[in-house]
Amino acid sequence: MLKPLPLTTVLSLTLVTFTAGCSPQSNPSQPSVNENEIDTVSVAESPAEAELQKPVVPSLAAPDNPNPAIQAQIEQYMNGLAAKGFAKENHGIWIQAGNTLLANYQATVPLPAASITKIATSLAALQTFGPDHQFITLIGATGAVENGVLQGDLVIEGGEDPFFVWEEAIALGNLLNQMGIQQVAGNLIITGKFYMNFEFEPLTSGTLLRQGLNSQLWTPAAQTQYQTLPPDTPKPQVAIAGSVQVSPTPPSNVQPLIRHYSFPLAELIKKMNQYSNNKMADMLANSVGGANVVAQQAAAAAGVPQSEITLVNGSGLSDQNKISPRAASGLFLAIARYLQPYNMSLGDVLAVVGQDEGILNERPLPPFAIVKSGSLNNVSALGGALPTQQQGIIWFSTMNMGYNLEGFRAQQEALLQSFISQWGGVQSLPEPLQPNPERVNKTSSNEIVNEI
Repeated sequence: MLKPLPLTTVLSLTLVTFTAGCSPQSNPSQPSVNENEIDTVSVAESPAEAELQKPVVPSLAAPDNPNPAIQAQIEQYMNGLAAKGFAKENHGIWIQAGNTLLANYQATVPLPAASITKIATSLAALQTFGPDHQFITLIGATGAVENGVLQGDLVIEGGEDPFFVWEEAIALGNLLNQMGIQQVAGNLIITGKFYMNFEFEPLTSGTLLRQGLNSQLWTPAAQTQYQTLPPDTPKPQVAIAGSVQVSPTPPSNVQPLIRHYSFPLAELIKKMNQYSNNKMADMLANSVGGANVVAQQAAAAAGVPQSEITLVNGSGLSDQNKISPRAASGLFLAIARYLQPYNMSLGDVLAVVGQDEGILNERPLPPFAIVKSGSLNNVSALGGALPTQQQGIIWFSTMNMGYNLEGFRAQQEALLQSFISQWGGVQSLPEPLQPNPERVNKTSSNEIVNEI
């Protein structure tokens, strides 16, 4: 059986690999940490249920007095990067196990965060709406149905659903067919904040919806998504004779037909984070009041000064979005704390390596890590929770800036693998990180509110 290398050796090997294989031009024994996450508190699931013992989510550690051995290793590692031309002030790392700080390298300095921004957006949205919130899109009509023809307009009142896509349009079209509507004599009127296929522009979204409701107009993209549906799914045919029009308010004579419920918020957030969908993130940030509101709520929940989180959007598509590594880890911890009373965990809103599809599939990250990555121009970041045998859950964030994205990604991957070599990997997700299996079947839905 191979003996794990000391973390010093692993990091030294990592540094050699990183600096030898990448250039700035390319895109000792370890004392154990006694504090861990197995202390419990009583949390009531509901008034009718007995109290359950749940693991305590750690607090964000104080930024001073890190573990001397690990701190020295990280300092040595960063000195090696500096020797290869990477400015030390452009990097930061925060590592804690339980409530104990292991390493802090410029971790209170805000750095460009790229898509780590989405963690702030996720937290603000959860705090604002709750994990089970569903965005509602109302579908109505301004006339009666005669012989399969709606003698009036079909009206869509948007409710900021960030995941109304081809599949939603197909399901809506089939329901309209079931209600006896095959044609619309009037127009398709869009009002409110209606997004389709991640398009902000209501006219563009309305045009896409018109196509989705009528299989005769489907684009190749719509055809491809249809193939992912159950094989007996009908192809809708709701032909709209008029044009797509945008109105600031619904017509006064509109009668409600259908209420469309989005995926619950937690499932929307997980989809957003799995695929790092920038438009979904900006839509959710807008729904809570914008980037400034997200930053304020995020800093307060993470327990850091406001100066450690400054945002100009909810997605991370700007180098003006800056989050300190400490604050980033505080955000992951805050989400875990927020979700715990709902019998949920980070695994319900972030990708679990080796279990969930998404943009992390191609990266050699340790199995069962729950992480969010970020890449933008010359910025690479990675943070989240890494379960280990000896140290429990490691909460970490690392941010790098410089024209060496592939090299920085390799550095981040090797760093996590070094922790696994030193402290041992796990064979399954620990309880504090396990997603709630009851949420697997939570999805979007349509409700008929009026037959016409």
